[in-house]
Amino acid sequence: MSKKTAWFEMEEHETPEQCIERMRKKGYMPVLRKEEPIFQRINGEITYFRQKVMFKGELMEDNNKK
Repeated sequence: MSKKTAWFEMEEHETPEQCIERMRKKGYMPVLRKEEPIFQRINGEITYFRQKVMFKGELMEDNNKK
């Protein structure tokens, strides 16, 4: 049995649409988007690296029952 909700991280060279399509292929529908900054330390100095984007998905089967 699959989990009712799952988080999907958008891959580095993936568009939001591609990530959502990947979710749908696994049977999930996006219900929430979350972003958080990723920092890295270069020569002792903390600098912005990239944005981490995640989508929360719910099983599509459960949405049809509501």
